[in-house]
Order: sequence, then C-alpha cells, then structure tokens
Amino acid sequence: MFEKIIYIGNHDAEIKLKDSERIETDIMNMPLILQDQDKTILAEVKELLAGVVKVKLLGEIVNNKFIGGVLRKPSLTANIRTLTIEELSLIVNQEGLGNVELGISPFYANKKVYADMNEIFSNHMCIFGNTGGGKSCGVARLIQNIFYNPNFIPFRSNFLIFDSSGEYYTAFSKINEKNPNYHYRFFTTNKNSVHGGELLQIPIWLLNVEDVALLLSATTHTQLSIIEKMLKLVKILSQSDESAMKYKNHLIASAIMMVMYSNKGSASKRDEIFSILNTCPTEAFNLNATVQGIGYTRRLQECFLIDNSDQFTERVLLTEYINKFINPELNQYEPEDVQYFTLKDMEKALNFALISEGWLGNENVYADAITLKVKLHELVIGNNAKFFDYKDFVRLDQYLSSMIIKDGKKFQIVNINLEDVDDSFAKSIVKILTRLILEFSKKIERGSVPFNIILEEAHRYVQKDQDNFLFGYNIFDRVAKEGRKYGMLIALVSQRPVDLSETVISQCSNFLIFKMSHPRDIEYITKMIPNITDDTIEKQKALQVGSCLMFGSAFKIPMIVKIEMPNPMPQSSSCNVVATWTNRG
Repeated sequence: MFEKIIYIGNHDAEIKLKDSERIETDIMNMPLILQDQDKTILAEVKELLAGVVKVKLLGEIVNNKFIGGVLRKPSLTANIRTLTIEELSLIVNQEGLGNVELGISPFYANKKVYADMNEIFSNHMCIFGNTGGGKSCGVARLIQNIFYNPNFIPFRSNFLIFDSSGEYYTAFSKINEKNPNYHYRFFTTNKNSVHGGELLQIPIWLLNVEDVALLLSATTHTQLSIIEKMLKLVKILSQSDESAMKYKNHLIASAIMMVMYSNKGSASKRDEIFSILNTCPTEAFNLNATVQGIGYTRRLQECFLIDNSDQFTERVLLTEYINKFINPELNQYEPEDVQYFTLKDMEKALNFALISEGWLGNENVYADAITLKVKLHELVIGNNAKFFDYKDFVRLDQYLSSMIIKDGKKFQIVNINLEDVDDSFAKSIVKILTRLILEFSKKIERGSVPFNIILEEAHRYVQKDQDNFLFGYNIFDRVAKEGRKYGMLIALVSQRPVDLSETVISQCSNFLIFKMSHPRDIEYITKMIPNITDDTIEKQKALQVGSCLMFGSAFKIPMIVKIEMPNPMPQSSSCNVVATWTNRG
C-alpha cells in the first residue's frame, strides 16, 4: 500500500501510495513504523490526499522502549510497515502489577490500554467533556478497574469523592462483594437521601480564620481581623481551667472599664455592660455576683443604678471591684490551639469581641461587623448548623481517621454527597475539608497516607474567585502546587473548564477529554494545557460517547481510548422521558 516517503518535516511526513493498490477505508489514524537501519519511528496517519498520505511523527522505539517525541527523523529511504504485536504493547502498555486498565484503543488493533498507576494517580488529573459524554462512567470504571484487579489489593487507598448529586453511590456501594477487604462509605448533606448514609459533620473548632471567612462569606480584610479576634476569644471563653478563668475575667473587666470611660450616656453604658455580662458570664462577672463594700454588699447589677447626675451610684465601688481583675500581663496569654466549642459559643465570642473592641461604635467598621454578626446568627439558627454539631472533641488526625476507619473497617472509597445544600455552602464545605486534608498531609511523613480527591462538577468549587485577594491564596491553587509531594492529589471532573482556576489546570499532568463542543471551552483548554496540539483537539471533537482522548505523563502518546461501561453504573444517565410519559401505573 505504501510506496515511499516523499517529504519529511519537523513533526510530520508524506508517504506516496502505490498506484496499483486500493486505499483501505480505515487508513485514517492507522499507526505505522518508519524503519531505518538505526531508527524505529512511530507515525500515525492524519490526512489522506490523492495518492499521498500525511502522517504525524509521534516518537521513537529505542532499546525496546517507546519514547514520545521525535528528535531523530527517518530518512526518505526508510521502510514503511505496520506495528508488530511487541511494538503495540510498548505503546499501549500491558497488564501487570502496578498497571491499571483504561479501555481499548480503536486505532491500535483494539488492544487494551494500560497506564502506570503511579503516573496516573500520583499526579493531578482533569476529566473534561460535555454532559452525557461519559465522564462519570469513565471515572467510575477507572476506579472500579483498580479494585476489580484480583492481583492487586489497594487496601490503604483513600478515594474521596465530592459528589454533587449522589450519582456514584450505585457504582461503589457494593464494592465489598468484590473483595471483603474493600469498604465504601457514604456521607451526605441530605438526611432524606434515597441512599441513606451518614450526615456529614465537621468539628467547628478545626476551622481556621479562612475557613470561617468562607462560611460567613467575608469580603474584606477588616472582617478577617474580626474573625481572628473571635476565634481567639472563643477558645478562651470555652475553657474553664484557672489560667483561662483569670484571662476571661481580665478580658471582661477590661471591656467593662472601656465602656465605663467612654463618652456615652450612663444608660447606654449600662446596656452595653449588661450585654457583656449576659454574653459571657463568670462567677466574678454576672448580674448577680456579689460586690463587697465597706460594711455592705451589692449585687453587680445594683452597682449600675443611675443617680440624678447621670452617674452610676456605686461607681467608686464598681471601679475598685473591676480593677482587681485587670492584669496587663495577661494580654500576652495565648489559648490552646484546639479546644472544644460550638457554633453558639462562637456567636457569643463574636458578640463579646464586637462590644469589647468597640467595633459597633466605629462607623468605619460598623457595616463589616454587623454583616458578620447577621451571617453568623443565620448560620447558628439555620439548617446548616447541623453540619457542625459535632458532639465529641477530636483532633484533626482523629477526625480524618474517623472518616476512613470505623468499627474496624477501612474505607477505601468515601463518597461525600452535597446534593441538598446551595452552591455557596457546598463550595465552602469542599474547600474546608480540602484544607484540613492538606494540613494533615503536611504534618505526617510525606506521602505515607495518600488522598485522591475527585471533584465531580468541579466548576462549582475550583473557581477563579476572590480567595487570592482576601487570603493571599486559593486552597485549590495551593493543593495543585504543593499537594503532589505530600500525597494529596486532585481529579477535576467538569463540563466547563473555562470556569476553572487556570493555576489548577496548569498543574495537572494527565487529561481525559471526552467529546466537547463549546468553542470557548475548546479554546480554553488549547491555551491552558501544555503541549496540546491542534491535531489532538480535532480528535476529541469526533469522539463517541464513552470514548475519550487520553494524554499526559501517564500515556506514551495522546490516544483515543474506548472505556468499558462501569459495572454497576453510576446514576448519571438522562431521564427516560418516553418511558415516564407512557407509564400509566
């Protein structure tokens, strides 16, 4: 069929066809070997003209290994032939320990395609494609292939799937039937989920300033300062040891003295002081506390009676009593890093901070302070409060361990279903849990507990938002840059790559591209993905459902792979309107 090479370029070549032979209909994308005495070059047919075939040069076989990219070019006299079985195996890889099956290659003799697990699961990954193109099925089958391999037991693996609609439940819930060593766990924000599951809960005391800022939709650096003060106070106010009690009394006394010597009227002062006493009462500072005078006693609230000159009747006694608890050295006191407290404790701490720091009286920060106060109260009394109603104190390592180990079972797949909350709250939850996992991963021996995080509908979470402005970083940008060396890997599953963070995509090493048609998305991935070619982009436009274009560090060359349907399937198929409309039952 092929007569000789008539042109060689930097990345392609042209081959003349023999006039006497009929052109085969399936010649497009056919792999060929251009064989010289000292060079074995892999090429692929990319265009068919009258009597001429244009091929793309893909790589070279050297010492029984395939190397992508071509430095040495074939000669015009190179022999043109099809691949041997051995050469095919070098390109599509082969079954073996540490390799995972991906599917079959329609253009490489329907050979099964395998990838090195370390290459594909020790790097960040993107799975893009139109709705209905097969993304969820592809993800489900890829993970199933790991656990269905009888010669490989990934007992210590940790796959965390953030699932916006609970569609992966059916794909993994019976994984234990394949092997009793495997277990699947389903957390949910929807207590009425048809799959049941455990309510997702996060200990509020594990959150840092940025986490709380996300929950309260903070937008200014002033609000960050208020949140920072609130978190310091709540750790102190929730303690009961002697040092903490001294500091609490010092804080309350200092706050009362600041109010007493402000330029407000006595009635306003009294209202603010009573608010402080009701927010965080102690044995020494509550409305019924006993204040000892010379030969008489008063209850603390009685010291705030106002005389005809608009002064507190017991201001001298009150001042002496309060001053006994003020100790400037206590201003250096730092609470323990982790202490048990609740959302309501946090609200009390915020109210105390706003009064004691005078923020409510400062017109420059009043709006920011009131906004936080309102949003925190809405969280405390709203439906989302239950997600932070964690009853028992745990440290970070204990909390994460409790998610993947329970009752002696090690859960390899943890599915977190976020279908019953709005996008803003879901985004906050995903970012908070991601930050907690990264913090944990950085504290232990590098890579000793790897986490593979799969973000379904990733455009809901990994956005180009204001985090960098407010916090100085975006948690997904940080994971993309730092996570790999700590064994924290992310896989972005999305139909809208244009909405994703450019930094995160640029740090991904492997790509599974299902059919995409939106020109903005195609243009975006063309610009963002390193080494992607126009030829690669063109291939994905003609893909069938369930087929995808795979390329990156885990693949020898960009390759179209038909993925076997998962068994069982995820619940990601479209509604069957014909069956529903005609059902009379």
